[in-house]
Amino acid sequence: MAEASKKIFGTDGVRGRANVEPVTAERALKLGRAAAHVFKQLEPRSHTKHKIVIGKDTRLSGYMLENAISSGILSVGVDVLFIGPLPTPGVAYVTRSLRADAGIVITASHNPYDDNGIKFFRPDGFKLDDEIEKQVERLVFSGEIESIRPSAKEIGKAVRIDDALGRYIEYAKSSVPRGVALDGIRIVVDCAHGSAYKATPCVLRELGAEVFVYGNDPDGMNINKECGSMYPESISQKVWKHRAHLGVSHDGDADRVLLVDETGRVVDGDDVLAIAGLDMIAKGTLKEKTVVATVMSNAGLDQAIRRAGGMVKRTPVGDKHVIDLMLRERLNLGGESSGHLIFRDHGTTGDGLVAALQILAIMKGQGKSLSELVKCWSRFPQLVRNVQVRTKVPFEELDGVMDLVSSAEQELQPNGGRVLLRYSGTELKARLLLEGPDMSEIERWSVRIVTLIRDQVGVDWHFEIAFLPAPKWWFRAHY
Repeated sequence: MAEASKKIFGTDGVRGRANVEPVTAERALKLGRAAAHVFKQLEPRSHTKHKIVIGKDTRLSGYMLENAISSGILSVGVDVLFIGPLPTPGVAYVTRSLRADAGIVITASHNPYDDNGIKFFRPDGFKLDDEIEKQVERLVFSGEIESIRPSAKEIGKAVRIDDALGRYIEYAKSSVPRGVALDGIRIVVDCAHGSAYKATPCVLRELGAEVFVYGNDPDGMNINKECGSMYPESISQKVWKHRAHLGVSHDGDADRVLLVDETGRVVDGDDVLAIAGLDMIAKGTLKEKTVVATVMSNAGLDQAIRRAGGMVKRTPVGDKHVIDLMLRERLNLGGESSGHLIFRDHGTTGDGLVAALQILAIMKGQGKSLSELVKCWSRFPQLVRNVQVRTKVPFEELDGVMDLVSSAEQELQPNGGRVLLRYSGTELKARLLLEGPDMSEIERWSVRIVTLIRDQVGVDWHFEIAFLPAPKWWFRAHY
């Protein structure tokens, strides 16, 4: 493979084991140089320096990567604005607020502390286009960037922005309608020892809530460790302990949220999309009466939105795909069942804090508890089976598999069910997801489809069944 055609960006920036390729100081420095050069070319300036915002979560390796990537940026004549630990959506907002040329957040989201990653935002706070990523990759691997070396006063300088947290706090509060206060609401918050450990408790308290905070003592190594949105059972117990009205659970960079109602039941992204989508349809604020979800969202969501006169459009897994469709079609609500939720009227990327605030505003506006709001829709039984395969032969080339899938779809779809068959992107597994109102039907079809795949390319098989409230392994295994 030619150097210029190598890949460094994955589905959500650069991610991997910290201090192991591609997440090394050496690679970060080159990435900073290449990215800064590309952003300079996008909007040339003659009188002022270009500038790039750098934020991070609370991982120990963030210090190393922050300094390395900033050195690369400075070396091509671009200034750096350090904003310290801040949720990923906060970095996106501050990038817009400071009118920077780009934003960078150093995070591995919900991964353990020994992983890390680098994500970029455009000046408008949206994630990078594929074409810009390709330009950066070409410069990193081709070596062309090595000849670009400004000197003397053309070298960039770095400054620390002290009010970045305050800017994000005020932005998040502004997403709540004026006149809506959280007085009398008791909220348990789990910040996962991540970048929301200051922002989320502060916002909720300033809006009047009584807040009980956990996961707010980061030490560089405890981020996501048996806490946060990957371990929702933890906050469920604490909601009971404090007799709270709501639990709010973030991942390490707080671009997602899982909620817990007053009974301890986990409320995931599909629940939030249903509650918010139906409320927005009733108020006439849901653009095109359309909610954007991924192929993993439960089919019951489609049924609930359709009954209210709206529709659900689906994308491949990944919040980047959700945002891309929302931008193309000018839609304002979308997300994933894992808790990435985009309220486009308020932001440009998934924001766990803003999503929680929207649900709290709906609770206050309708005078209902979260457990009552969740009753607005019914989740279809869902069955997932994973088939270990020897090789990923296209399903169309397997004898009878797609015919059987079509037959299952013809039987399930009239009742709102669906079938999703795909290969895993990272493992030698075929993944079959079936949904429908009748569990016996989807079990019968799953056995037939899995058996046919296993007989031709399989080596072993097992299955997982998921209902909500979801067991703890569901979120860790699938998100």
